[in-house]
Amino acid sequence: WLMSDNMHHQWLLLAACFWVIFMFMVASKFITLTFKDPDGYGAKPEPLTLTAVTKVDEVHVREEKRWPQEFQPTGKAFSGNLIRQPLVHMERLELLRNVCRDTALRNLSHTAVSKFVLDRIFVCDKHKILFCQTPKVGNTQWKKVLIVLNGAFSSIEEIPENIVHDHEKNGLPRLSSFSDSEIKKRLNLYFKFFIVRDPFERLISAFKDKFVHNPRFEPWYRHEIAPGIIRKYRKNRTETKGLQFEDFVRYLGDPNHRWLDVQFGDHIIHWVTYVELCAPCEITYSVIGHHETLEDDAPYILKAAGIDHLVSYPTIPPGITVYNKTKVERYFSGISKRDIRRLYMRFEGDFKLFGYREPDFLLN
Repeated sequence: WLMSDNMHHQWLLLAACFWVIFMFMVASKFITLTFKDPDGYGAKPEPLTLTAVTKVDEVHVREEKRWPQEFQPTGKAFSGNLIRQPLVHMERLELLRNVCRDTALRNLSHTAVSKFVLDRIFVCDKHKILFCQTPKVGNTQWKKVLIVLNGAFSSIEEIPENIVHDHEKNGLPRLSSFSDSEIKKRLNLYFKFFIVRDPFERLISAFKDKFVHNPRFEPWYRHEIAPGIIRKYRKNRTETKGLQFEDFVRYLGDPNHRWLDVQFGDHIIHWVTYVELCAPCEITYSVIGHHETLEDDAPYILKAAGIDHLVSYPTIPPGITVYNKTKVERYFSGISKRDIRRLYMRFEGDFKLFGYREPDFLLN
């Protein structure tokens, strides 16, 4: 009887142990499910990536009815800041479309796709790419990328500087060199992009490059264009110094500036609007890069165009793309509000289309 009683107690103790272990396992599972890190592996990143890809598809298909597989951004293709790039570029294209539909800005946002525009667009048939040149926004480096892709040189480092802008030797055909049907086909099917920067900072860059640090192989800016602007727009005719930024601003802001533009010919490409250069409301661009975010935009453009495995964008010197608000304010500090306002009115389309703020010194 005593032995039977002991065995009974042992079985009860064993059952109690099993019960405690079972309850501990249930509690542990509950704690794990309740406090699992929501940002951990497999929780959030994948749905975010899929959402971005879906939105890119919706935006582009609505415009061109197609988005080739090699252009589709995926979560695996991007890291760091690049993971946000599809959303950034969707927002830029959406803003562009909205401003293009604004009838109040129509005269500042629309232009004909003329030979002047087609001359600005360079073609890479081998990889189905169109690049619209917007001077003073780091375009020389993009032209080098296309020159390599077209096969004229095997690497960017091999391209002589004097060849980059020599369109008889650099192997870069302009879109204007094709027939109307071939132009239309390329505009409909090719990957298309261009780069912008703050419009006023770009004008400062153009003024410094062409009229202050003028290279010896471009004498016409200093010896022909500058005197023409001075004769028409300098207030104090007794001054004998070279072209001043104030003269340049007065010329650009004059509603009747075109009579001089005709005389200056294609040299005006360094300061005319992005609208006049690339017709962004008439041509459906795939990507619009910003100079201020070029460190992120350049790799994204190469990936979106499907050429990132073939060529890299040249190294960007530190700080060169940062918007210099102090410099802009210094250049405009001695210029009348009237002249600055007239200049802004001419470039307002560029400010609005690409999301640049009206300068603070115009608001004060």
